[in-house]
Amino acid sequence: MASRNGSSWLRGTTIRRGGNGSSANARTNNPQVQSTSSTIFGGGVKDPSGRTSEYFSMDDQCPVCKSDRYLNPKLRLLVSACYHKMCESCIDRLFTLGPAPCPICNRTLRKLAFTPQTFEDLGVEKEVAIRRRIAKDFNKRLEDFVDLHSYNDYLEEVEDIAFNLINDIDVPQTEARIAKYKQENAALIELNVQREEEYAQYLREHEEAERQEREQRAMELRRLEEEEREEREKGRQELIDKLETSTKDAAQLVAKSKAEAQKRASARAATSSFPSSSKLLRSRAKGVVVPDVPHVPIQDDWYAYEDRFTLQDTYDDPVSEAVRRDREGIMRAGGYRVEQAWERAIRFAVAGLDLAPLQGLHTSTSDDPDVVMGNA
Repeated sequence: MASRNGSSWLRGTTIRRGGNGSSANARTNNPQVQSTSSTIFGGGVKDPSGRTSEYFSMDDQCPVCKSDRYLNPKLRLLVSACYHKMCESCIDRLFTLGPAPCPICNRTLRKLAFTPQTFEDLGVEKEVAIRRRIAKDFNKRLEDFVDLHSYNDYLEEVEDIAFNLINDIDVPQTEARIAKYKQENAALIELNVQREEEYAQYLREHEEAERQEREQRAMELRRLEEEEREEREKGRQELIDKLETSTKDAAQLVAKSKAEAQKRASARAATSSFPSSSKLLRSRAKGVVVPDVPHVPIQDDWYAYEDRFTLQDTYDDPVSEAVRRDREGIMRAGGYRVEQAWERAIRFAVAGLDLAPLQGLHTSTSDDPDVVMGNA
């Protein structure tokens, strides 16, 4: 959100319906962001507190009544379903009695269809709203498809639908595609919605458990510090009393006092145990059912030609002779075995038996009669 002079800044304020902004009396060219409390208007992007993050600028002007923020400091513009902005006064005046045409594009609108503006660019506002709407129904996952190719085709179809709605291309046909998809995949859509809700619930429980664990850890640390302070004070007082009444060497008394304090600290640390994060995660995961589909690396019929050859114990292989004589295993570093090289060579040899012979061979023009060449 850049201003005309190149600078940009955001400011969050809380207003009620009617727009009591804290800096409405100051005229500036900088765009601002405010948060609205609950009104009759829905939509928008929510911030962590649940309020709608609403964009506005001091240069805003209602395109219907031409009122601006200089004349009306409480001016608040809302976005219609056709993505045109109007002030609240014009909305109340035009749409309170029922649906009416938009004064800009003549599209029939309702009062409840107006939403706060979240982004400076209304084109971005439209795209975000359309993609949020599509994501509610087109919520399939990778595990819902037989292969990755089908999943990529599905994603491409979703992008085509979003592109058509964003750019107003074949809107009736696109809406028909969406209705047909919802009808054919109603059960799967509901299942994925339940999965998302379960996962969101799991995340909330996870965050709550982590918060409780942090609080418990902090309380435990404070308790340990308090006990350590009390014991240290008690040990210091006992040492002073012993030094006053005992006839033993002071150095021995001090050393003995330090050893006892260290022993008590070790015992205190051993007894102060509370649930770890791993135990909490395991306990929370018991009630969550996450499907675990086994990974199959090779899904076709794999044939390795084992029935076409028999591997012998030794072969006349001068190249591997030095490796076979290496008793200390220096040349077999990394787990190298000569038998693996033999098996690979024989397997490749028998696999070539299924290849059809070359057609159209003729004798080369070279002097060597053994050299032949196939036709291109």
